[in-house]
Amino acid sequence: MTTSLSQRLADARRNHLTLDALSPEQTPADSTAACAIQHDILRILDAPIGGWKIGAKSDSGPIQGAPLPANDLHADGARLPREAFTPLGLELEIAFRFDRRFEPSTTPYSEADVHAAIGSIGTTIEIVASRYAAWPKVDKLAQLADLQNHGALIVGEFTAYRDDFPFVAPSLRFSFDGQDVVKATPANPAGDPRRLLTWLVNHATSRGIAVTPEMVVTTGSYTGMFFPQSAGMASGRIEGLAPLSLTLY
Repeated sequence: MTTSLSQRLADARRNHLTLDALSPEQTPADSTAACAIQHDILRILDAPIGGWKIGAKSDSGPIQGAPLPANDLHADGARLPREAFTPLGLELEIAFRFDRRFEPSTTPYSEADVHAAIGSIGTTIEIVASRYAAWPKVDKLAQLADLQNHGALIVGEFTAYRDDFPFVAPSLRFSFDGQDVVKATPANPAGDPRRLLTWLVNHATSRGIAVTPEMVVTTGSYTGMFFPQSAGMASGRIEGLAPLSLTLY
């Protein structure tokens, strides 16, 4: 059943608008309600799930995520209009694809099953954006409902999974118009991002949603968030993975 917030967020996403403050009755009551709104947004937009964004604020903290509309995923070298995203933050991330399909199930999949199914890894640049004019001073559940502040995802070329890849502290470069924008030691706040994958598979399949090899699962920023103040080109490279770039015009 469509809630007024589902419709407002879908319309704002479609028309590149932002919403004023939410009334208390529109704010999701809990994470279950927020996740229901996520899927309602995709239904209203008639958008299939192209992937997921997942993350955590610490290496043992709770995990959250959101489905990503397929038409918000773009290939390396994409050119996107800067004005389509308000605000506009950029993050450099590692993403995964599985080499098997996880069918909907009332029985949880084990971590061993999920990790054995990791097929490939690649680099992504996420555009962080919000449909709320007051962001980031917005209720956290309202942000979760808004696809966890997702704007778009630039997806690099994937390579075969390596169990010995340095997921906790990879060597990387992230620049905007040639200027380094990494201001601290690169690290994912979730620790090893593979720990997020079992949560994602069970989060989706317990809701009747299959997780398929085509889906891109991006797992949180290694570089923090950079807010470009102009048009330009973002370039990212994580050592051992293919580089990628995004042009904002």
